[in-house]
Amino acid sequence: MGLFSFVKNAGKSLFGGKAEAAEPEAEALEKELSDLGLDTKGAEIAVEGDKVTVTGGDMSAEEREKVILAVGNVEGVAAVEDKDDAVEPTFHTVEKGDTLWAISAKTLGNGAHYEKIFEANRPMLTHPDKIYPGQVLRIPTA
Repeated sequence: MGLFSFVKNAGKSLFGGKAEAAEPEAEALEKELSDLGLDTKGAEIAVEGDKVTVTGGDMSAEEREKVILAVGNVEGVAAVEDKDDAVEPTFHTVEKGDTLWAISAKTLGNGAHYEKIFEANRPMLTHPDKIYPGQVLRIPTA
């Protein structure tokens, strides 16, 4: 089981305004997952205030991490609790001035491996240069 923190006022707006104006809704998060082409394979998405809980489902570790990131990187979400994780994923919160190259150098030991981070975060990332401060990225393991 893991609890992952996100920047509540950063991320994709699904609610048409500021995070303070709307609490995340499970239906909107499920639609976002569907729009991204991510299959929860039966997992339940529940929302309590600004915390989202992911329970169940027959997902691989990679699929589960992508679901956690997709719902966590939504404006208004401050935390995602994974009730069923078996392996502790490696995440990185983007800071001002970060690039995928710099993140890759810091986390993977070589900036030239930035494409591995980009691919590990598809479909949430559409271009290596489209990252923002507060965004949480999945760092692939060997």
